[in-house]
Amino acid sequence: MEEKMKKKQSGKLKRWLGGIALTLLILISLGLIFNQQIKNYLVDSYKPSVSQTSIKKNNKKQGNFDFSSVKSLDFQSVTKARLNKQKIHVIGEISIPAIKMNLPIAKGVDNTVLALAAGTMRENMKMGQGNYALAGHHMNNKKILFSPLYWKAKVGQKIYVTNLKHVYEYKIYKRTFIKATRLDVVKNTPHKKIITLITCDATGTNRLMIRGKHVKTMKFKQAPEKVQKQLSGSFNNKY
Repeated sequence: MEEKMKKKQSGKLKRWLGGIALTLLILISLGLIFNQQIKNYLVDSYKPSVSQTSIKKNNKKQGNFDFSSVKSLDFQSVTKARLNKQKIHVIGEISIPAIKMNLPIAKGVDNTVLALAAGTMRENMKMGQGNYALAGHHMNNKKILFSPLYWKAKVGQKIYVTNLKHVYEYKIYKRTFIKATRLDVVKNTPHKKIITLITCDATGTNRLMIRGKHVKTMKFKQAPEKVQKQLSGSFNNKY
């Protein structure tokens, strides 16, 4: 009788453990299935409040400009970035209307910054002066971060960057793929006003470089109404 009870309890324990194992397997499977969707949501839903005051304050803060330390964008890095979003010092915005890209520009290129924004690649850069170089991640989702650059950016399109005091207009004149080691493209060009946008190619091995030539500088309120509206709206790549 006692042995029969032990067998019965053992059977219940096995079924219970089997149920737990099945539940864990289902949860892990769901996690793998929705991992990308959750990651995209965490990136795309980051919409910081930006003002001239916050930009002025953030310009005085330090940034990490060691691009070699940047890692690929995975679920853990995005989650960590959202938890540490106070460390992202937004100093402006970038907008490319033709490809429906509108992103915050933050100081530096560490993993937290690049998980949620476009990052400045050199210290003390100024919009509309020299080579204004920005980096951003290219994701599987064609509408997030710098992904639209890879899929839609073309020569002739206009790029706008702003510090909310002025709007700086550039026109794309070059789209080319370069080696990841080409750090010379980030160097300043004191006598040439350009913007350089860098993101990964499809393989992640090399880089896509977009370059634009400075066209003009306008006071924010003198910029075209459509541009003002886009730069004043929330950050969103899903138009």
